[in-house]
Amino acid sequence: MRKITLKIDGMQCGMCEAHVNDAVRGAFPVKKVTSSHSKGETVILAEQEIDERTLRDVIGRTGYEVCSVSSEPYEKRGLFSGLRK
Repeated sequence: MRKITLKIDGMQCGMCEAHVNDAVRGAFPVKKVTSSHSKGETVILAEQEIDERTLRDVIGRTGYEVCSVSSEPYEKRGLFSGLRK
């Protein structure tokens, strides 16, 4: 699982967040996508790495600009994930 964090310029409200989220969901097989206009950020959880050029193009078509992309392995943190026997 990958956590992909995008810094996005131009989001001003909740509808902007929805436009970005819908565009990502429509173009890629993602587990979860959330956006925050106040942080200027979108976070995507996906099983596979997503091509950065395609991601920038998909979001660019919505009228927003991707300023940066970072990707890291993602491990789900559950209630008992920190416990050891």
